[in-house]
Amino acid sequence: MHSVEPASPGDYPLLIGQLLANLPQFAEQEIVSEGQRFTYDTFARRIHRLAHLLTGMGVKPGMVVAVMDWDSHRYLEAYFAVPMMGAVLQTVNVRLAPAQIAFTLRQTGAQLLIHHADFAELVAGIMPALSPAPQFIAVEGYEAGLAVAPDEDFAFPLLDENSLATRFHTTGTSGDPKAVGFTHRQLVLHTMALAGTLANQPYGEGFRRGDVYMPMTPMFHVHAWGMPYLATMMGAKQVYPGRYEPARLLALQREEGVTFSHCVPTILRMLLDAIPPEAPPLPRWTMIIGGSALHEDLRRQALERGIVALGGYGMSETGPVVAVSRSEGARSDPALLCRAGYPVPLVWVRSDTDGPHELQFRAPWLTRDYNGDPAASRDLWREGWLHTQDVGAIGPDGAITIADRMKDMIKSGGEWVSSLALEALCLTHPALAEVAVIGMPDQRWGERPVLFAVPLDATVPPDIAEIRTLLQPAVEAGAISRYALPDRLIAIKSLPRTSVGKIDKKRLKAFLKDDQVIPKKR
Repeated sequence: MHSVEPASPGDYPLLIGQLLANLPQFAEQEIVSEGQRFTYDTFARRIHRLAHLLTGMGVKPGMVVAVMDWDSHRYLEAYFAVPMMGAVLQTVNVRLAPAQIAFTLRQTGAQLLIHHADFAELVAGIMPALSPAPQFIAVEGYEAGLAVAPDEDFAFPLLDENSLATRFHTTGTSGDPKAVGFTHRQLVLHTMALAGTLANQPYGEGFRRGDVYMPMTPMFHVHAWGMPYLATMMGAKQVYPGRYEPARLLALQREEGVTFSHCVPTILRMLLDAIPPEAPPLPRWTMIIGGSALHEDLRRQALERGIVALGGYGMSETGPVVAVSRSEGARSDPALLCRAGYPVPLVWVRSDTDGPHELQFRAPWLTRDYNGDPAASRDLWREGWLHTQDVGAIGPDGAITIADRMKDMIKSGGEWVSSLALEALCLTHPALAEVAVIGMPDQRWGERPVLFAVPLDATVPPDIAEIRTLLQPAVEAGAISRYALPDRLIAIKSLPRTSVGKIDKKRLKAFLKDDQVIPKKR
């Protein structure tokens, strides 16, 4: 890759382009996407061609280039070429409602939009809401443009490492999404910290150059957890699956020898359900699970199929990874892999001492603010610490355990009840596939837990008495309060989810409030 000489030997900015410094070592390594195979050398040439193409369309430093695509080689190329030009890459959440997508593009002022053909109708529908409307490149135009772009080194500028590189929006369940942004320096430091963390994991729980990487977290969501930058820097083989179809993901894992992925629990559950009962265990496949809690029952089922699932923790605002779990020797309790994990290098964590213990972080790559929302930004960074609104505990060994979101904690009879702890226990019932616990107002107790359950057999759901009996030993052992015992179970075909696969508890509360869920009692 062509590099830019610093102004002086001591002036070496941390830029995304520096992650490509060792690419010649891996020139013949493969990137697999949409049935095509590219060498790293071809990938490098395509980055230069893309920069020429975008420049020819008027893109200049500081401008915003938005992308709406499935996980692909095009997205990977944009991860590098756009910020290396000095422009800002906006990764658009294609699962948001059209009005919200239009809002995110208006807020950033995107001047150019690269989109997959699957989103052509969506793009046409939101264009009237954008003024001025950005230029756009469909997939066909993207490939045609690269084919005629100059096949010569692009003169990437020497940038300030604190210049903005990427922007995207959080995925809240109410109101408009909030915009976060990350600089070149932040993304390079995050990549290096993640590299050090995964290289220090026990065998089968980390990521090294000989691994084969396939994302199963959308590339529009928090830089696909930062792994595309790391996999490219390390010269690992990469496999980009497009849309997440379980049969296709499993086929790619076998055909391409995938050994490392990351996803939310929903995707892992879909994969396990798609494996025939008689199928042999998969070849070793390590998965970091984030976005929602990794329950022990799901971790155990995955291991039976050859998948080593371990918890990680982060959020849109943390860029994202701030913790990853690991086992500690042969005598380590496997259930510890379900924790949020140990803080990665350069990360400090603390929690409140009063009331629910909210986790707060400091690290050099956390978002600085919510663009255009100074009040929310001040609230995010109270006392110089990023406030997560996640309740958790920091163990004697420094490992983090997440108890719940602050808004999902339930206070019943004066006792705090963790919905996540209650869900983990309920999932041990053999007749339940998925569960969610929410708190509903109660005149006597303040709030009472309500259990939503997806039964494996819809015709024979368990009743609440079975669940209370199941939970009683945990009460007697002091693991949960007696106030945590739910007195209502609602069988439901499927749990509502947010655009990134998290259980949407706000919708469940709305269902109950509006009396939309039947049956009301069991």
